[in-house]
Parts: sequence; structure tokens; C-alpha cells
Amino acid sequence: MTLEQEIQRRRTFAIISHPDAGKTTLTEKLLLFGGAIHVAGAVKSNKIKKTATSDWMEIERQRGISVATSVMGFEYGNYKINILDTPGHQDFAEDTYRTLTAVDSVIVVVDIAKGVETQTRKLMEVCRMRHTPVMIFVNKLDREGKDPFEILDELEEELQVAVRPLSWPIDMGERFKGVYNLYRNSLDLYQPSKQIVTESVHLDIQSPEVEKRIGKKLSEKLRNDVELISEVYPGFNREEYLAGKLAPVFFGSALNNFGVKELLDCFVEIAPSPRAVQTEERVVDPYEESFSGFVFKIHANMDPNHRSCIAFVKVCSGRFERNVNYKHVRYSRLMKFSSPTAFMAQKKEILDEAFAGDIVGLPDNGNFKIGDTLTAGEDLHFKGLPSFSPEMFKYIENADPMKSKQLQKGVEQLMDEGVAQLFTNQFNGRKIIGTVGQLQFEVIQYRLLHEYGAQCRWEPINLYKACWIESDDAAQLEDFKKRKYQYMAKDKEGRDVFLAESNYLLMMAQQDFKNIAFHFNSEF
Repeated sequence: MTLEQEIQRRRTFAIISHPDAGKTTLTEKLLLFGGAIHVAGAVKSNKIKKTATSDWMEIERQRGISVATSVMGFEYGNYKINILDTPGHQDFAEDTYRTLTAVDSVIVVVDIAKGVETQTRKLMEVCRMRHTPVMIFVNKLDREGKDPFEILDELEEELQVAVRPLSWPIDMGERFKGVYNLYRNSLDLYQPSKQIVTESVHLDIQSPEVEKRIGKKLSEKLRNDVELISEVYPGFNREEYLAGKLAPVFFGSALNNFGVKELLDCFVEIAPSPRAVQTEERVVDPYEESFSGFVFKIHANMDPNHRSCIAFVKVCSGRFERNVNYKHVRYSRLMKFSSPTAFMAQKKEILDEAFAGDIVGLPDNGNFKIGDTLTAGEDLHFKGLPSFSPEMFKYIENADPMKSKQLQKGVEQLMDEGVAQLFTNQFNGRKIIGTVGQLQFEVIQYRLLHEYGAQCRWEPINLYKACWIESDDAAQLEDFKKRKYQYMAKDKEGRDVFLAESNYLLMMAQQDFKNIAFHFNSEF
């Protein structure tokens, strides 16, 4: 295959949803269809496990939620698919924001009963900002929920995107009979079994065969609904979908293996292959011969026995090859990688080459941080991987003086991952952890104990916001740092951070020091 053909067959996407919308089961079923049913215990005694294939961290299995982005790749027909399964919990939104910079499209999972929830709305804003194509999977049709037309209205209103159903449900809950696939003009009949894949019959909707399959009453309603859809919603336009203006909608039940294959078959056909990426210097075309890529995530302890860190690199152009020298742009030096890996949840294998659109795991001994660029030699800087101002703060203290080295190493690696942010108070030298939500503190404490053997305890601190500050007026900046000495801190990169105790004090500081810029994310 030529370089161009290899790149064109790649599909890289993220699955985003609220924790209850059944995202994990959808990921699992996509993997099943990718011929990956042996992975990480997705099938055991012919029963689907309650935890998703991709939720491999122990704490995720205990709580039944995703708290870390995991990466999976598999072959599907002629296509190579890369899934990034994002944290469903809102406390880990920042990890998801960063993940969205590494994908070419997104599948949003919505619960038929609950509709669009806050977290999904926020993530959709990021997709709109980046014009990322979005496909929507309305899940849990085997349960009672909202009317499908009501769901479509809600999707348009809440997600601010035009929608077009490409499949349509025939009733729901205990009466659920299946969906009519508007994209393929076929009737997909539902069987309430996790082991049986959908029976699909190619039928014209006016065919009398439809009545035989689902009964007269339901077939009349289906025909009326499909007629109404064609009048109310414009026909599916792929160009509008690729521009992020139109979202195709599918209905199904991921837990029961229903509607997922139809979603995937349509997805690989219409979703974009790797797209051009904007850097500070120029636009990088995926079909360029020379390799370039950026680190969008770092994960500590993929293998707890070896304390290994893995840097996830999104290949943006050309071909990545094993044991070839590439330039680490921040260090301005060449590095080669003897064991780059491809992932299937916890399982990983060494790869010899990867192409634009693929996600490669590189062993990391502290050489990488989020946003780093690797190239064949050119100096490029990829944009759009900020850290946001945290909303909760606590002092971190060592609860076991015998394990201070382990604690230090653990905190360092977890902060490199982007799980939370570390600030060192300039007044008393104490370390402060800043997070988006309470759950992150629990995850940090759990992982320090179970992965590093270090115990920490949290002490309260009353803070409102952490702001990165900069100024062209060196004298005023120095004056500000002296006057606010007890509220000044340094972040992991040694940048100045102002820790405001309240909104009022922050506003006063902004008024009194006009020449100082206060930033609420680290990308300035």
C-alpha cells in the first residue's frame, strides 16, 4: 500500500458521554466487532463483564467509571480504527479536552431516558470550536425513555448542531422491535440477547414484508415517522457533517449488541481520514512524507511492576518508524525508540511503523510532557493543549516519612500525566494540588498508595482561583509579587501563579495592576 492509501484508511475518534449513558458498553461492542473479543476479558463465560474493556485501572473497575483516557486500535474490514475512550466523569474533563485535540471525529453517546447532560454539552463546545465532525448514538432503546422526535429536538437545542437521523427506532422498552436503517434502507430486527448479533433484512419501507416482520400498527407508524423525517430534516450531506455542522443520529442498545455494527459500518464510510493540523509555524498535511506528531497524554504505570511511563503520541503526518532518529523539538535533540507500542486497552504490542492518524505509545523516562512535538527534523509546535485553572485546592502532605522519595516520584509522574496540577507556595514552600473535582483527590491518593507505596494526606486551603501572570512591565510585576508574596506560587514549569483567595481579591488585583495579564489557562 502507498503512504496515501495507508493514511486514507485510518479513522481516529473519541467516544464521549456522561458516565451513565453507556459509553463503556459501546466501546466494548466496537471492539467486539473489530475482532477483539479476547481482549482484557470482554467476554467471559459468554457474559459481558460490567466493566468496559478499556477501564483497566483498578479504581475504575471498583467504581465502574472511566477516569483516564485509554487508547485502542484494531482492523475493521479495510479500515484501521483508533478509539480514544475518554473519562466519563466531569472531574476529569481536562483530560477529555486534551484528547479531543488528537482525534479527527467524535461519537457522542446519549441516554434515551436522560437526554443531553451537562458534561456532554461542555465537550460539544470544544468540538464546535474545533469544527470536529460528530456522530450521535442514542443508547438504551431497550428501556423506556423520551420520544425519539423529542430527543432530536433536544440534541439540536442543547448541542447547537443540526441533526439527521440515519436510523429510526421501532418502539422502545419491552416493546422495542428494532430500527429501520435509513442509510442502508434495511430493517434491523432486535433480539434481546447479548450473544446474538442483529438480523438485518434489506427491505423497502413500503414492502408488505415489513408488516410480516413488525405488525401492521408499527409498520404504519414507522412509515409515517420516516415520511415526517424526510419532510422535517434535510437529506444527509457528508460535506456538512465533515464541517461539524450536521450530526447523523443512530439509535440502539449497546449493552444488547444492537445498532452498534450499523453505526460502525456507516462511520467508517463517512468519517474523515486524518485531517490537516495547525501548528504555530504552518499547517501540517497528513500526506506529507516526513513524520511529525505531538504528545497529548502521558500515563504512569501502564505496567505497575515496572513503574513505566508511556507518552501517547498522535501521528500527524507521514510515517513513524521504529529505531529511526526523530527530533524532540523542545530539547532540540534526536531520539530513537526501540519499543514503540500500539494499544488494545491493557494489552500492547511493539509496532514497526505507524501512519498519520495512529496513536503510538513511547516509553518515557521523564523526557516528555504534554504538548511536546516530535518531527523528522523540522521545528514545529502544535497548538491547543492547555492546562485550565483548577477549581479545588488542597495541601498534599507526606503521611509516611519513610516513603518521601516514593511520594515525590509518584506526585511528579501523576502531574506529568495531567491528572491534576502542582503548585509550590513561595511563602511557605508547601506543595498544593489543584483539581477540577473532588474525585481527582481520591484517585491521586489511591494511585500513590497502590502504585508507588506512598501515603499522603490532604489539608484544606481556602483558595478561589489560580491564575498564571505575565507582564511587559517588569517593575510592576516585581511590585505585585512582593505585595502578594504569600499568595504567589510556581507551577511545575516554574511559571508565576497568583493564588487568589476570593473573586473579590482577584478583581481588586486586576484593577490595581492594569499592566499585568491574568490568564486562566496555561496556553498564553
